[in-house]
Amino acid sequence: MQGLMQDWPLTVDKILDHAKAWHGGREIVSRSVEGPIVRTTYAEVYERAKRVSNALLGLGILPGDRVATLAWNTARHIEAWYGIMGMGAICHTLNPRLFAEQLVYIINHADDRIIITDLTFLPILASIRDQIPGVKHIIVLSDDADLGDSLPGALAYETLVANASADITWGGFDENTAAGLCYTSGTTGNPKGVLYSHRSNFLHTLVTMGSDVLGIKATDTVLPVVPMFHANAWGLAFSAPAVGAKLVMPGPKLDGASVHELLETEGVTFSAAVPTVWQMLLTHLRTSKGTLSTLKRVVIGGSAVPEAIVRGFRDEYGVDVTHAWGMTETSPLGTQATPNHAIAQMDDEQQLQYKLKQG
Repeated sequence: MQGLMQDWPLTVDKILDHAKAWHGGREIVSRSVEGPIVRTTYAEVYERAKRVSNALLGLGILPGDRVATLAWNTARHIEAWYGIMGMGAICHTLNPRLFAEQLVYIINHADDRIIITDLTFLPILASIRDQIPGVKHIIVLSDDADLGDSLPGALAYETLVANASADITWGGFDENTAAGLCYTSGTTGNPKGVLYSHRSNFLHTLVTMGSDVLGIKATDTVLPVVPMFHANAWGLAFSAPAVGAKLVMPGPKLDGASVHELLETEGVTFSAAVPTVWQMLLTHLRTSKGTLSTLKRVVIGGSAVPEAIVRGFRDEYGVDVTHAWGMTETSPLGTQATPNHAIAQMDDEQQLQYKLKQG
C-alpha cells in the first residue's frame, strides 16, 4: 500500500510557482551589467521566465537539451534559469573564470545548443565562436540597442522575451529529470560535469531553508554575492524564492564599495560569498568608516576563512559569520559550522574556534 499525500514530483518550477502565488510582489533588485539598478518582482520574473521557455522552444530547444548560461547574478539570469529548467531542458552554468580552452571543451562536451550570456562576455565568445559549432544560437541578456555587432548573429534577449507568449505549462515530468549541469575544475584532467536532477535541487533547497543551515526567512533580504555559476550560488537562487525573501543581485560589480552600497541601500540582512569578497568589504568599511546597519548574518565558503575576518565582522560590525563547506558534487552545501547546544553555551572566544571550522 502506498500513501496518497503530497503525490507530486519535486521539480524546481514548483519553487517559482510558489514564489509567484504567495510572494508575487516581493522585489528582486539587480545591478545591471549596463549600470543602473533594476527592480522587478517574483510575479514579473515568473511571467518572463515562461516567455523564455517559449522563446527557447521557438529556437528548437527540446526537453533534455542543454542550454548554457554565461552570466552574472541578475534577475534576467534567474528568469533564464527557471525558463530553461521549467520546460525540461538542462541549465548548464558556465564559469567565465575558466581558460578559453576549458570553456570550449566544456561547451562541446555538454553539447550545448544555445548560450545565454551577458554583454561582458561577448569578447570571450567571439574569440571561440568557430570552435563551438554545436551552439546554434547565442542570446545576449540585453536589448537591441545595447547588443552591438561584436558577435554576428547574436540575438537580443529582450526582443525574444517580448515576442514570446507566457502561455506554457511547466513541469509534468519525472522529478529525476536532469535540471542543471555544472562542470568542476577541482579534478585531474579536463573538468568533469555534475548533473543535478530536479529532485536533488529541490531537496537541497528544503535542507538549506532549515534554521541550522542558511535559515533565511520571508522577512530577509538576501544578497547572493557568490555567483550563480559557482555551484548554483550555493542554492540561494532556489531557497530565496522558496521562502519569499527579497533578492538583491550584485551583477558584475563585486568590489567592497559596490557591495557595501547594495547592503545599505537595500537593507540586506543575509549574504553569502567567498572570503576574498568579505576581505574587500572589510577593507572598504575601515577605510571609509562605513557601517552595516541591517546585515545580521554572513555565510562564507569556497576556502578557509581567516580568523581576522570573522573577528572583524563580529567585533566591529556585530555580524555573525558562519563557515560552510561544500563542492559542486554536493549541490553544493555539505557541512556548516552552526553551533549546537553545547557550543552555544560557550563564550564568544570559545565559540570562535568552532566557527572557524567548516562544519
